[in-house]
Amino acid sequence: MRKSLYLIFLLFFSVASYAQVNEQEKLRQLEIQRQADKQRAIDRQIDSVAQLIEIEQYQAAEDKIIAILKTVRSVPSDLTFFLGKTSFHLFKYKQSVDWLNKYIQLKGTNGQYSEEAISIKGKAEVGLLKEREIESQAAAQVFSKDFDIDCGPTGKVVCPVCRGSQVIIKKGYFGNTYKTCGYCNHTGTLSCEDYNKLLKGTLQPSAN
Repeated sequence: MRKSLYLIFLLFFSVASYAQVNEQEKLRQLEIQRQADKQRAIDRQIDSVAQLIEIEQYQAAEDKIIAILKTVRSVPSDLTFFLGKTSFHLFKYKQSVDWLNKYIQLKGTNGQYSEEAISIKGKAEVGLLKEREIESQAAAQVFSKDFDIDCGPTGKVVCPVCRGSQVIIKKGYFGNTYKTCGYCNHTGTLSCEDYNKLLKGTLQPSAN
């Protein structure tokens, strides 16, 4: 009798455990699906931004980008390019340089839009030098320091301080001095979290 009760209890416990594990797996799969659906929705919105830029509807493109920024925690790298390009055509040169710099830092010269980003950034910098009312316009512009930038699948970025060399070179009267970069921890790269801290001025260098 006791053996039968034990077997019944063991069977019940096994079934309950399996059901719990199965339910957890279902929840995990649902969350993966939810994230995938969300990413596809964002990708569709970014595609629509590109289409607006193509037909030179720059203000509509910027409005749509700002709406997207309100829904994401990390900014997709392609969006940094599109906002930089849109800003240039809206004569917001400081904003354009700001966002295009982020794209170039993330993608280097190998990104899909790298060549165009470098070209537009150069033109924006010229426009910025000529701009006389930049301070009065700054409050109405969208700067990347207000958002976390998505560093892509690697989760890493070449350190903007030492440019990946791990060394900071300072020119002096008696020649150059060399100092180990205190930001990248001897790797030449920053994690996405540290990169965003650096952009916001909150990343503290380590003691060399």
